[in-house]
Amino acid sequence: MRWATTCAASVASAPAHAAPLNVGFVYVSPIGEAGWTTQHDIARKEMEKNLGAKITTRVVENVPEGADAERVIRDLAQQGSKLIFTTSFGYMNPTLKVAKQFPDVKFVHLTGYKTAANVASANARFYESRYLAGVLSGKMSKTGVAGYVGAFPIPEVLQGINAFTRGFRSVNPKAEVKVVWVNSWFDPGKERDAALTLIGQGADVVTHHTDSTAVVQAAEEKGKYALGYHSDMQKFGPHAQIAAVTHHWGKYYTRQAQDVLDGKWKTSATWGGIKDGFVKLEGFGPAVPNDVKQFVLAKQKEIVAGTLTPFDGPVTDNEGKLRLATGRINDDGLNKMNYFVAGVAGKLPKN
Repeated sequence: MRWATTCAASVASAPAHAAPLNVGFVYVSPIGEAGWTTQHDIARKEMEKNLGAKITTRVVENVPEGADAERVIRDLAQQGSKLIFTTSFGYMNPTLKVAKQFPDVKFVHLTGYKTAANVASANARFYESRYLAGVLSGKMSKTGVAGYVGAFPIPEVLQGINAFTRGFRSVNPKAEVKVVWVNSWFDPGKERDAALTLIGQGADVVTHHTDSTAVVQAAEEKGKYALGYHSDMQKFGPHAQIAAVTHHWGKYYTRQAQDVLDGKWKTSATWGGIKDGFVKLEGFGPAVPNDVKQFVLAKQKEIVAGTLTPFDGPVTDNEGKLRLATGRINDDGLNKMNYFVAGVAGKLPKN
């Protein structure tokens, strides 16, 4: 893991009576050029730009979930960070444990669901843009088979797979999505192998819920289509990428830090979607016809307006069980999602 301390402007330029707020960040993978951690670091820099000499930031990247995360979070608190962002699902319990020991420090955990007096949580409705990516894939796929590389079968990942599948099937009712699990957030070798396996099984569109660019690069190499995730990955697959589901945390981070500076910070649970600017579908590739792009963007307007959600009933799982007859799945149902929808091949791992 690697430590880095940065400052948006010279600390000496701040008023003598106003010490800058030190903000700590814990990243699960290397910062890199694209991916989950890259987007958080872009947001950190946006926060620095917005708040200037009022803050300093300290980063620790490539921190495994578990005991290492707890140690790093505690070190940041001990070294003076008064606001700490912990940016991986598996950091949730370590964050809560350290927060009890440092009640004067504010913590923001992404992307869990637990909060405490000095712990807020935040997440993005990635599944909204995943649905749109599925619609686009349905328009672009010739085989009717898409491949999905997944990290772990947790609700957040299942929301994405299922939303993508429902979008795919809204265009092609017979379409199928195949999934390969790599049991890691960041392992380019495994991600590449999984993508090649899916392509070998007939997928002509691939996507991923992992942190590297390996899936997009594999699609580029094999002449298939890909959906980037976290970041716009077009530079890694100039012909392969047909669009990217991207994440944007800068405004949220700035607001959290400003609230601490103003003495207004309160624990909260935030879950923002396309309408809130947390997620986007962007980076449309040159292979996408304009009429297809406009069709997808029209669906996006429906999601923003609230007239369409990726999980409007009826929702049936891939074993034929009716999960929702009418209406739409609520947030509690989304956060407990533990099944594949119709159209996803295979079964979930038992553990």
